[in-house]
Amino acid sequence: MRVLIQRVSSANVIVNEKAIGEIDKGLLLFLGISEQDSIEDIEWLIKKVTQLRIFNDQEQKMNCSIYDVNGDFLVISQFTLLAKTKKGNRPSYVRAAKPEIAIPLYEKFIELLKLSSGLKVESGSFGADMKINLCNDGPVTIWLDSKNKE
Repeated sequence: MRVLIQRVSSANVIVNEKAIGEIDKGLLLFLGISEQDSIEDIEWLIKKVTQLRIFNDQEQKMNCSIYDVNGDFLVISQFTLLAKTKKGNRPSYVRAAKPEIAIPLYEKFIELLKLSSGLKVESGSFGADMKINLCNDGPVTIWLDSKNKE
């Protein structure tokens, strides 16, 4: 499971010209799910994203977590995070989980993030054509991979 984290001052997701999820200060999470992912991957990622100290303190040092700033989450499914680009110019998405596997894991990620964080968690619509608007704060963008825990 992969997540691309962006610290934002605001973000929203639009489907069919209607905003279906919107946050102020917080973290925009683009979530890619592979065929091999499980609840353990979800739990590890949630622990990491909720505890990352990537918000500025009063001295403008990244020393605060999302809890310290009372931030929000916006979770967007994005299978393209699993792209293989080694050969040719057209990415392959064979590592991305099929919807019957990915949808329950995506929904479980959102559910457990809400339960464990106690913060506002908004989400996109799995498989929909979504328009994401964001104001990246910093910019701060971080990549996590539950199979390569660097």
